[in-house]
Amino acid sequence: MALNLIEESAYRDRELLFRDRLQAGELLAEKLRLRVAGRDMQLLAVPAGGVPVGYVIAEKLKIPLDVAIVRKIQIPWNTEAGFGALTWDGRVLLNEPLVAELGLSTDLIQQCIARTREILYERVRNFRRDRPFPDLNGRTVVLVDDGLASGFTMLAAAESVKTQRPRKIIVAVPTGSANAIDLLAPSVDELVCLNVRSGPIFAVADAYEKWYDLSDNEVLEFLRRSWKEK
Repeated sequence: MALNLIEESAYRDRELLFRDRLQAGELLAEKLRLRVAGRDMQLLAVPAGGVPVGYVIAEKLKIPLDVAIVRKIQIPWNTEAGFGALTWDGRVLLNEPLVAELGLSTDLIQQCIARTREILYERVRNFRRDRPFPDLNGRTVVLVDDGLASGFTMLAAAESVKTQRPRKIIVAVPTGSANAIDLLAPSVDELVCLNVRSGPIFAVADAYEKWYDLSDNEVLEFLRRSWKEK
């Protein structure tokens, strides 16, 4: 397991640890408290599920909240899975071994990227409106989601953040698969994951007693509340 991983050892391989995303955010904030002291902080939450987690952390630790909008590039015949990810700034990251294994043609890959780009840019317009993206140069950036399954979309987010020359990148999630931790840890400075789970099957939802897909309106309400309070 990665040396830069900070976990809650008592939570290892357990399920149904968190009541909901808000409580998970509270526990994660306590774990982060000593690691994010100081100025020049920026929290970026990944919509949709990462926003309520990030909202609680931002409020408790007095860190400005914004969003890092990332979208997996879906496998055409299995839309629950992806073979890459697209980020808010147009960066495309492909899982090259998986692309080769699936035998995807260049034309099909480009078609999937184009469809994903349309969806992602619509989400950018919906969630960000005309709000400028924060300047990350020299700042400590905390990337938050409600969990890491494959870890690939978070890896894409971290790679985009790196282009803005932050001082430090911390990924913070309530739960994550051991495979995702191994994929992501070498690309960030610290990875805080309370509940690490190994095994052949992993679902983020299994860490939560109350789990559902957030609507865009719910995401926007958290963002409006945070931006208004600031």
